[in-house]
Amino acid sequence: MAAASTRFLLMGVSISMLSACGHMTQNMAQMSQPAHQMEMVEASQTQSVVTLKDVLDADKDEIPTLTAVGYAVTSSQPGRSEAQKRLMAIRSARMAAMRDLAEQIHGLEVDSNTTVVDLMVQNDTFRGVVSGTIRGARTVRINPTGSDTYEVVLEIDREMISYLLETARQTA
Repeated sequence: MAAASTRFLLMGVSISMLSACGHMTQNMAQMSQPAHQMEMVEASQTQSVVTLKDVLDADKDEIPTLTAVGYAVTSSQPGRSEAQKRLMAIRSARMAAMRDLAEQIHGLEVDSNTTVVDLMVQNDTFRGVVSGTIRGARTVRINPTGSDTYEVVLEIDREMISYLLETARQTA
């Protein structure tokens, strides 16, 4: 099952990389790059295509069910009444779970910057960005956890993932 999960996650990364081909092509057009960097980019693109082919050829038994959990606090939500705040907390928890699903499928882009002066770290920042489209996620449960927090569990089952893979196979 671990191999199937890894393969599926690689599919998300591969699809993300293929969707970024326009960006990579723009970068490759800059001929000021050294030859070894160009070879590395080409090898990466080749590996992405091979990985995507492996995922698209995967059997239904190798596809995992993806599950994500999101939490939100009621008291920090905007709203005039407690009922509105509860609904906003549920909505926020659902969006947090969607973000978790997008991270599982498409990966997490990490950007970092470290400033060193006189061999001492002056500033160290990093941020993570998740971007992607989630289709077919269904709500498994919505639970109040404690007096002020809601939990939302979402999943994309293997039938939905199989359907999305079949659609991708037809367009590829």
